[in-house]
Amino acid sequence: MEKHLKEVGLKSTDEAWLVTDKDQWNNSQLSQLHQWSQEQENYGFALSNPKFEYWLLLHFENGSGVTSALDCSQRLARHIPGYDKSLDTRKITDEMINQAIERAK
Repeated sequence: MEKHLKEVGLKSTDEAWLVTDKDQWNNSQLSQLHQWSQEQENYGFALSNPKFEYWLLLHFENGSGVTSALDCSQRLARHIPGYDKSLDTRKITDEMINQAIERAK
């Protein structure tokens, strides 16, 4: 991110965000990412726990009882067979997004 920001820079209305899954980082690394996000008002850090796919799962169900990244992947496969980190976003409706937001709350 730092290299990218040096090359491209940020406009006054831009934000720079680090987004990662919990299952890929140890606590020390996550702390470093969070510290970076505190350096500037327009920096952010988002942590998906256990992984980003949990957000996708919430488009289909409430996600209760998910306790690991593997559990999340297995549950998501029930709704999106063969999911491989790519998704046809045309299959996600506005209603599904609104339901995911409510479930996330």
